[in-house]
Amino acid sequence: MTQQEALDILKMGHNVYLTGKAGSGKTYLINKYIKYLKERDVGVAVTASTGIAATHIGGVTIHSWAGIGIKDKLTDQDIDAMEQKQYLWKRFENTEVLIIDEVSMLHSHLLDMIDQVCKLFKRNDKPFGGMQIILSGDFFQLPPISRNSEDLNFLNKSDAWSNMDLHICYLQEQHRHTDSSFLDVLNEIRSNTVSEETMNKLRRRYKKDPEGISVPTKLYTHNMDVDEMNNRELDKIDAEKYEYNMNSKGNNVLVEGLKKSCLAPANLVLKKGALVMFVKNNYEEGYVNGTTGEVIDFSIEGRPIIKIQNGKKIIADTESWIIEEEGKTKAEISQMPLRLAWAITIHKSQGMSLDAAEVDLSKSFVKGQGYVALSRVRSLSGLKLMGLNSTALQVDKGILMLDGELLDRSQKNQVEISSLENSKKETQHNAFIVNSGGTLDVKKKKNKDRYSKLSTFDKTRELLKEKKTIEEIIKERELTFGTIISHIETLLKDDAPPDIDYLYSNTKKLRDSLSEIKKAFKKSGGTKLTEVRKILKNKYSFEELRFARLFLDR
Repeated sequence: MTQQEALDILKMGHNVYLTGKAGSGKTYLINKYIKYLKERDVGVAVTASTGIAATHIGGVTIHSWAGIGIKDKLTDQDIDAMEQKQYLWKRFENTEVLIIDEVSMLHSHLLDMIDQVCKLFKRNDKPFGGMQIILSGDFFQLPPISRNSEDLNFLNKSDAWSNMDLHICYLQEQHRHTDSSFLDVLNEIRSNTVSEETMNKLRRRYKKDPEGISVPTKLYTHNMDVDEMNNRELDKIDAEKYEYNMNSKGNNVLVEGLKKSCLAPANLVLKKGALVMFVKNNYEEGYVNGTTGEVIDFSIEGRPIIKIQNGKKIIADTESWIIEEEGKTKAEISQMPLRLAWAITIHKSQGMSLDAAEVDLSKSFVKGQGYVALSRVRSLSGLKLMGLNSTALQVDKGILMLDGELLDRSQKNQVEISSLENSKKETQHNAFIVNSGGTLDVKKKKNKDRYSKLSTFDKTRELLKEKKTIEEIIKERELTFGTIISHIETLLKDDAPPDIDYLYSNTKKLRDSLSEIKKAFKKSGGTKLTEVRKILKNKYSFEELRFARLFLDR
């Protein structure tokens, strides 16, 4: 499938698993779709399975965004505590599209937890609460961390995966690897059909220096090896030190999360002659995440001057990593977008494009590490192989079978989208934007209602003052029933709560069922919806129970 065909499918609002071989342009396409949504005022949450992956696409970890932290399961107490957090209600209210990148490292049970939380806060039993969900990744990349590598819980084993009616977009264009011989090597590793010819190609790169590059970046499996190598090489240089300290501002917890996930160190020490790597994309300046070069000098202001592999000289400048919500910066760190590049771990290299690398796979301890490491390099001539073990070129058999299924499903989706007339595509694209509360007028963003200067809660308050019914408020605000109930719950805690008695009088179903619901709340001994719903044998939805809870004292 081409990037344009995949983009057309995304714009229709389908739930999508976006995949493809290393270098096929998944991150590029995701960023293009994010820009498209933001231009049309559609709320999009950008997340990833790990902090490092999140910084690559300017997002946060899915664990942080969903409010689940490091939990492996959610108890009734956890859910009750989450329901008390207004920032989570607001976050979900403003999100219509949820993107999760690098999902190969996400456990199946975590996807089910995220599905559960989305349903909870959206008060909608559809998969992920009715939001569009975009999963992006490649199951041949690094797998979820597991005590038993033979029993990996990939996402396809989750209930959410089965229930979300996924469209598969398997990108087949190649934007990183132009070396057809090297592509054959990578494809044989992916298909678990490594031939003697491929092994010979790799053997010919054994301890052989990359062409035109004297000091390639070394990829190791363990952090200890990386730190030792970088510090040792920097100490060898007899030159003046230049230090750059990371600056930060905003929410302390979010700032700490950014620091942990940022590949640029908090304290960066450079010298003339140091081998460095850019760790952020800046296409205008001529570098991407993984571009390597040598510090050849420093400017008068003390900025490092880097000569990259193609001979271009770049005067590096401070870059920022930001967590943003609703157009406001919640946390920000700034640092030179560089790190020492004599060595880096295979894990941290995921998502990078390297001109050259020295790869030691003799300590590979998980299937997929070899493919991740080798696929970082643009060509076979840029590879210096230092060692292999029996695990290095292995891939999970279950993933092999799944990959074939995904490719078949993608081809069917490709036929469907390619046979659709452009006018019909545009109609469906526009319908999704409108249904998501966005605007089709990209040049001039519309006000979504006539109370544009008020907070979202006060907009609902004004409609309550006008004695609008729930149905009328939902239509006027273009929000869900559950979101409007959340607004009312919050407003009732104010010093001057709105009068909502008229809602009880106007809602016959509530009057008829309130007695039964009251008894269930009394029996539960509290106000937790999960327990009450069990007592009532799921007769009422969460939204109905929350609405009834507003009138328990009648």
